[in-house]
This record gives sequence, structure tokens and C-alpha cells, in this order.
Amino acid sequence: MTAADRGDGTVGKALEVLDHVAALGRPVRFAELLEHSRFPKATLYRFVQTLTSQRMLSYDPERQTYALGVRLVRLAHAAWAQSSLAPIARPHLDALSAAVGETVHLAQLDGAHVLYVDKRNAARPVQMFSEAGKVGPAYCTGVGKAMLAHLPEAELERILPQQSFHRFTANTLGDAQALRAELAAIRARGHAFDREEHEPGIICVAVPVLGATGRVLGGLSLTGTTERTSLDELARRVPDLRRTAERIAAEAECWRFPEAARPAPTEMEEKA
Repeated sequence: MTAADRGDGTVGKALEVLDHVAALGRPVRFAELLEHSRFPKATLYRFVQTLTSQRMLSYDPERQTYALGVRLVRLAHAAWAQSSLAPIARPHLDALSAAVGETVHLAQLDGAHVLYVDKRNAARPVQMFSEAGKVGPAYCTGVGKAMLAHLPEAELERILPQQSFHRFTANTLGDAQALRAELAAIRARGHAFDREEHEPGIICVAVPVLGATGRVLGGLSLTGTTERTSLDELARRVPDLRRTAERIAAEAECWRFPEAARPAPTEMEEKA
């Protein structure tokens, strides 16, 4: 869904341009942006110039390329500190990582997707997709499924149509019906598995991080490779995962996790 589809106006369209630059993962020329943009040339140029003047984009005159700007770095750091579980979870992730020796992931839902907010590498690190700051699919990752399984039905109904159900491996769930069956099983046993569904040779066990009322705050997982561990071995660490998730949730509740705070005042309330 684009900014125009949501009715987000100029701000939404400008953010769409930023998303496009970020997705490319490298400095990009205006002609390349235009090639893949749905905006007319004049409109795109106006957005790019405004974003550059506001330091949301930076421009390299020698290479004639645009990249994400330093202002975004400052905003990202503030968001990480204020809206992410990562700062309060850090000592708990450190303790869990030291105890289990496998890769630990902390994630939150970003719309219909998974945002990895922190990671601890295994004693013997393995190259894999997930890194702090990366966005991944929810329907075929352990943390994603653990979080989806505990969402209210109305929110799940909104998110399921946004899943791509692209088959990354032979084990990837291929449709919403299969995912719903998997989510029911996850709710019943309390934890999720990634059975090489996103990357070949990568498996994990995951649990949700739930607030006192059952609200999904995030997800926590242990990840290994099929060469040196198994799902059964990872599952033996579920009690450790749950204890860590509960500790993170307790601190998040005390810290008044942002979504639990009072909603922003309406225009009428501000004038009152």
C-alpha cells in the first residue's frame, strides 16, 4: 500500500522516497530513482530537493548521487532509545547469549513485517540475513510467527493480506491458510519454530514478549544451523527464552513502553 492509497499526502509521499533510497542500500542517482518511481519527474525532484535541504538526504556533487542523510541517523538513534525494546533488553540478551551460546535475536513488528532491533552472535558466528536494523518477513521467521500468533484477531486480519508468501525454501509456508494453522499450533504450545523456512540451514525457536495484558511487545529467538544443532536441542532452551522474555516485558511495562502511553491529544483537546 502506497502513501497515496492511505491518504497520507505530501509527508507520506516524501517518506516513500526515503524508503526507496533506503531499500537500494547504496548512493543512487536521480535518474535511477526516477526510473523506479511512480511520481512524475518534477514531483520527484521537488521531494528530493526538500529532503536534501532538510538533511534527510545527502547529495554528493562529485558522484551526483543521493544517500540517506545524517539527520536520519540522529532520528534513528532517538527512536531506538525511545521506542525500541533494545536498550532495556540489552543486559538480559547478554545473559541469555552467555548461557546458551547460540545467536539471540530481539525483534518487534514493523507494520506487517519483522524489525530486528538487537542481536547477539553465537560463540561461533554464522552468516545469516538477520542484523539489527534489518526488516524481514513475518510469516516465515520464528520471531515473526511468535508475534503474529499472539495478536488480536482484528489486527491479524489486517496483517495477513500484507504477507507476500514468497517461497524462500521448500519449507516456507505458502498461503494464509497454512500460516493460520501454524499460528494456532504456536498459541497452543507457546513457542514458534523456523524450520529452514527463510534460509536453508538456519533454524530457530522463538517466543513472544508479552505485556501484562497480553499485548505483543516483541519477539525473542535462539537461532542455530542444522550443521551443529537441531530443533529439539533449541527447544530445550525454551524455558530460558521465556524467562528472558518475561524479564524484558516486566521492565518494558515499568518503563511505560510508548504504545501503552496515553494517546497523543487531538486538535480539539489541544485547543481546550
